[in-house]
Amino acid sequence: MRVSRTGRSTPPDDTTRPVRLAPADVLRLGLLGIRTRRMRAALSALGISIGIATMIIVIGIPASSQKALLNELAALGTDTLRAEPQPDQRPPVRLPEGADAMAARIGPVTLTSAVANTHAVVRRSDRIDPNDDSGLAVLASRANLLDAIHGKVRSGRFLDAVTERFPTVVLGHEAGIRLGFDTLAPGRTPPQVLIGNRWFTVVGVLEPAPLAPDIDRAVLVGWESARIDLGFDGHPTVVYVRTAESAIESVREVLPRTVHPAMPGLVQVSRPSDALAAKRATENTFSALFLGLAGVALLVGGIGVANTMFISVLERRKEIGLRRALGANRGQIRGQFLTESVALSTLGGLAGTALGVAATFGYAWSQDWPAVVSPGSVAAGFGGAILVGAVAGVYPSIRAGRPTPTEALSGT
Repeated sequence: MRVSRTGRSTPPDDTTRPVRLAPADVLRLGLLGIRTRRMRAALSALGISIGIATMIIVIGIPASSQKALLNELAALGTDTLRAEPQPDQRPPVRLPEGADAMAARIGPVTLTSAVANTHAVVRRSDRIDPNDDSGLAVLASRANLLDAIHGKVRSGRFLDAVTERFPTVVLGHEAGIRLGFDTLAPGRTPPQVLIGNRWFTVVGVLEPAPLAPDIDRAVLVGWESARIDLGFDGHPTVVYVRTAESAIESVREVLPRTVHPAMPGLVQVSRPSDALAAKRATENTFSALFLGLAGVALLVGGIGVANTMFISVLERRKEIGLRRALGANRGQIRGQFLTESVALSTLGGLAGTALGVAATFGYAWSQDWPAVVSPGSVAAGFGGAILVGAVAGVYPSIRAGRPTPTEALSGT
């Protein structure tokens, strides 16, 4: 405030050199309105936090739902191919002994496995006529077969590096039902089945395998045990390949030449599952949905911040006039309200982020979905809250610094 020669006070001239405020002083001034009007600040931050929480929730819950859906689609074989000789060939076509190992050399391939027909059958009892061929087919199996076909063990265990060398078998789901061994009772002596002239111990029963119905109807014996006990020659009948979904078409093209270089034309490869197209369409649809929901939530949050700060400027005109009369220039007034806007957005962003993450995890858990809260989306939501708060506070802060001290003190 300056005093004229007549003794009257005159407002400070903005052309005079202002006192430069340190960043800490600007921050304290920005927090002044929050400290003195705690209820209004809390309600304002609550509105902002609800907007940010909504943004995280509308991204996190659909993302969790998408992940659950994609997992279900992946279980339908979106990354799995099956290579086998063409049927009804004379003489029958046989894949090389190391066909699955050869397929594993293809770059995008992540896993290979194989089964082979041993031309043996299972009989539940030695009372059945040995010439009766109505028994269940016996397939030699690699120890990693379940990983290749997305299979699961219902009871017991699957073949491993130890049991595949001994006379043990695992029953497919339908095979177990037909033999009366649909489950294995823990603590009891495991049942046995007769293959040829030798008894094999049942160590496991599988769940249904939608990707490999032939496995459901078969009895699986270890690769080495089939060689030793059943005279198996080591040539696989079916090779299962899992690969990166993005490269499944290219792998399908080279797979026949890889597993049977001498006669690739006599090898048939299953086409990618129809679920792969559905999965890709789902990913694209959800991506567009996420962007739209995030944009709407940020827009609503920004409008809320701008409205809050605009009302704050109108309510505090006399405070602004008093500060101007005491020597604060327009830039300092603008800095005060802009800092308050960013501080409110930061507090609301922190609370909204915590609320959104907790709500997303809780809802995903209630639906038995995998909870998906991307750190990137959380950071984007929090950073977006601060950015939106800064942008939304620009006009109110400019308006706050526009009136002269006399106009602000008079409330006009």
